[in-house]
Amino acid sequence: MAASTVVKNFRDGSILVEDGTTPTPLSHTVVFEAGDFSVSGLMANQKEVTTYLDRGDLGSVRYTNQTFPTGSFTVHFTDLSDGTDSLLADALTKQGSFNSAVSTLGTNAEVYTVKLTLTIQGTIHGDTADHTITLDDCACSVDFSEGDPNSLSVSFTCYGTIALT
Repeated sequence: MAASTVVKNFRDGSILVEDGTTPTPLSHTVVFEAGDFSVSGLMANQKEVTTYLDRGDLGSVRYTNQTFPTGSFTVHFTDLSDGTDSLLADALTKQGSFNSAVSTLGTNAEVYTVKLTLTIQGTIHGDTADHTITLDDCACSVDFSEGDPNSLSVSFTCYGTIALT
């Protein structure tokens, strides 16, 4: 398969949030997003790289502690919480229609986490498949900002597996 030659942009992405309910997770497709999804800290083995010096010169490079990538995205505010309709803030804070949601870390987990998937359209540009960044076990926080427009900013830390396809 040849690498794509079409540059992708914010118009090609969509974000899906899923909880840990089995066999069918509760899910929310993010709407009215700004197209600014970002994730930082992806690296081989998700481990810190540490150098050990031998009297001031490089002696060895080793993996040490596990790292936890972080990220964020912004959505234009339409609604905050609802007991019936699926809303982003509810999906990320286990409230409203997501009050029975299950953490992706398991039913007995103290910390509520979700699975985040960014899908980037590829097939509509002639690629053999769409592209995805899947982040398991993400603890999320939501910030509200008033403005033109009002917005919700989501920050997350990924504690689970990461798949890039």
